[in-house]
Amino acid sequence: MNSAPPSPFAAFDVSKSDRTDALTLVGLTVTYRTRGRDREVLQDVSFRVRRGEAYGLVGESGCGKSTVAMAIVRYLPRNGTVKAGKIMIAGADVQKLDADALRELRANRISMVYQDPGRALNPSLTIGRQVCEAFEAAGATRDDALHSALDMLERVRIAAPERVMDSYPHQLSGGMQQRVVIAMALASNPALLILDEPTTGLDATVEAEVLDLVAQLREELGTAVLFISHNLAVIGRMCERVGVLYAGKLVEEGATRDVFTRPRHPYTVGLLRCLPTIGRSKDRERLDTIAGGLPSPGSVTQGCIYAERCRLADERCRREAPPPYRLSVAHGDQMARCHYHERAIELPRATPDAPVENQRGPVADSSAAVVLRACKLSKTFHVSGASLRALDDVSIDLAGGETLGLVGESGSGKTTLAKLMLGLLTPDAGGVLELDGAPLAARVTRRSDEQVKSLQIVFQNPDSALNRAHSVKRLIGRALTRLTGLRGPAIDTRLATLTSAVRLPERYLDSRTRQLSGGLKQRVAIARAFAGEPRVVVCDEPTSALDVSVQAAILNLLADLQRERGVSYVFISHDLHVVRYLADRIAVLYLGRLLEIGPAAAVFDGPQHPYTEALLSSVPSLNAHDKQARIRLSGDLPSAVSPPSGCVFHTRCPRKLGAICEQQDPPFLDADADADATSGEGGAAPSAAHRIRCHIPVDTLRALQSASRDALNEVSADDQSSRAPRDIGRHE
Repeated sequence: MNSAPPSPFAAFDVSKSDRTDALTLVGLTVTYRTRGRDREVLQDVSFRVRRGEAYGLVGESGCGKSTVAMAIVRYLPRNGTVKAGKIMIAGADVQKLDADALRELRANRISMVYQDPGRALNPSLTIGRQVCEAFEAAGATRDDALHSALDMLERVRIAAPERVMDSYPHQLSGGMQQRVVIAMALASNPALLILDEPTTGLDATVEAEVLDLVAQLREELGTAVLFISHNLAVIGRMCERVGVLYAGKLVEEGATRDVFTRPRHPYTVGLLRCLPTIGRSKDRERLDTIAGGLPSPGSVTQGCIYAERCRLADERCRREAPPPYRLSVAHGDQMARCHYHERAIELPRATPDAPVENQRGPVADSSAAVVLRACKLSKTFHVSGASLRALDDVSIDLAGGETLGLVGESGSGKTTLAKLMLGLLTPDAGGVLELDGAPLAARVTRRSDEQVKSLQIVFQNPDSALNRAHSVKRLIGRALTRLTGLRGPAIDTRLATLTSAVRLPERYLDSRTRQLSGGLKQRVAIARAFAGEPRVVVCDEPTSALDVSVQAAILNLLADLQRERGVSYVFISHDLHVVRYLADRIAVLYLGRLLEIGPAAAVFDGPQHPYTEALLSSVPSLNAHDKQARIRLSGDLPSAVSPPSGCVFHTRCPRKLGAICEQQDPPFLDADADADATSGEGGAAPSAAHRIRCHIPVDTLRALQSASRDALNEVSADDQSSRAPRDIGRHE
C-alpha cells in the first residue's frame, strides 16, 4: 500500500544511523548568496550511505550533485551556507566540528576523488612526494609513508611503482593519474569515499579498470562510496542504491535494480529513455529527450519542481508539492516525489519518432558515391629527437550520408586521422586525400573556399574553438555570413533555426562564451559547424561534456541533419553506446594502425578483432542481459616511438597465437566469410566489407567469442538468484 510520511525525516533514525551508516544526510538545505539574495540550490535532501555500501547520485548538470559533496566535506564556497539539516559522517556531526576536528575528519575518515585528476595533482611535485604526503597527513612517519605509498600504488595496479614515484603528473596518462589520486584518497582507509565523476573523459578500457579497482578496494577495505555521475550505466554497474537529484531535490531513491527497471518518477524515466542503449540506432528510432531546462535556483515556490517539464503534470502538480511516496518493492523501499508515480513508466514521449519514410536515409543506399577518400595516410612526429609514428598506412572511404565511427584508446591515432582529413596536419609522403573524386590539398590553407566549406569540425573542447570575447549571436552570425553569404533578416531566421535545433535558449544569444557552461559552449560550437552546408563534419567527442538529455537532443539533431541533407560524419568517441547508435560503419584504431573496419552491426555483433572484443567488453550496460565478460588487457598502450614488431597488439592480446604474432604483420581478413581472404594492400577494399587485421582465422575467432558469451550466460543464470546486492552490475 502506498503511503506518504508526514516528513521525509520520518524514514531516518539518526541515533541508529550513528552506528550503522558511513553517511547520513537529513533535511539538507544549502543556499548560495548571489546579487544580494539567498537562492536554495539544495532543498530538504535526505539519504544515507551504509557502511561498505556504494550509493549513486545522478542528475543533470546544475541539479546540485557536486554541491552535496562539497557540503558533506564542508568545502562550500564563501557564498554557500548550510541553511538547514544535519550531516553525519561515521557518527560525527560535521556542522558542529571545530577546525581541528574537521581537519582530523578530512584526514582520516573521508576522502574525495575529483573529475579531473590532473587538477588534483600538484604539477611541481613528484608522484612519490604527493602520495607520501597523504600518508603523512594520516599520521605516518616519513619512512613508513614511503613504504605505504609504494604498497598502495601496487594495490591500485600501477606497474613499476618505483618509476612512477619519481615521475611528475604530466608524464602519466589520464588513467594512471586517476589511479594515483585514488591511492592518495585511500591512504587513510576512510569510512567514506566520494567519487565525483571519476571516469568522465576516460577511455572505455581505462574506465573499466578504474571501476574494477574501486569495486575491489571497496570489498577489501569495507569503504562506503558515494558515486556521483551523469553516466547511468556506470552507476548501474557500481552501486547498490541510487538517488536521483533534480533542481536540488531528491525526487527518487531506491535499489538500483528497482529504480532502473521500473522508475517511479517521470524525470528518471526521461533520463533512461535518453540513453542510446543496445538495440537502438538512428535508423530505427530517435532518442527521447526531456523538454525544457532546469528552473533557476529558488524560482519554484509551490507545486512540483518538475511540473514545467513533465508530460504527466496537471493543476494538482502545479499547486501541491508531492510528498516522498514510499513503496515496498522487490529489493527494498523505493521513494518517489510524484503524485502519479504509479503511471510514471507510461510517460508519453517528448520527441516523436522520425516518419516511416525517413527512417532510412541515404546511408541505406550502398551505391552512394564516395565523398571523402583517404589512402595510405601516415603521420610521423619528431619529439625530442625521436620519431613517433602516430598513424601508419590507414586507408578509409566515406560515402555520402554515412557516419564512420572512429574508436580506440587515447593515443590510437583517431584525432590525428581527423586532422589529416581536415588539412590541419600534413601527412607523410605517399598519402592521398580526395574530395568527390578530386585531389584534396594536404593543408587547409591551400584548399579552395568550397573545399574548406565542405569539411567542418566540432571539437571536444569548445573553448579551443570559440572566442571568449564574442557573444554567441556574433559567433554563429559570422559563420553564417562567411559560409553562406546570408545578410540581414535571413541571418536572424537561420540563427533562430540553428539555436532551436541544438536546444540553446534565446536568452544566451547575447552572452559571451566565458559565461556559459561546458554543455552550452558545445551547443554553440555545433551550431556554428552547421552554419554553412558542409559535406563532411568531423565530430571529435562532441557529446562527452553533455548530460544525457542534451546528448540525446544533439544525436537526434545530427541524425536529422544527415537525413535531410545527406551530410557525412566522421564521429570520434570513447562512448561506444553513442557510436553504436549513430555510426553506420566502425573503424577501430590501435597505436596508429587500422585493426578492424566494417558495418556497425557486423562489428558490434561479431566476430571481432581481439582488441575490439576487449573494448566492447569494457562498456558498462544498464541491462544485465547485455553485459559481457570483462576482458582485461595486460599493460598499457605501447609507445608509438618504439611500437611492437609484428602485430602491434600482440603485447596485450589475450588470444595471442605465438611467434607469428610477434614477427609478422597480419593481413586483413574478410570477416563476412568463413574462409580466410586478404582484402588487398593497405586494406583498400569495398567500403561495405567487414575486415579484421589478425592472424587468427575468422571462423576460429567466431568460435572463441561465441564460447566466451555462452560461458558468461551460464554463470549469470547460475548466480542470478543468489547474487548478493553488492554484486549488482559487476558480472565478470
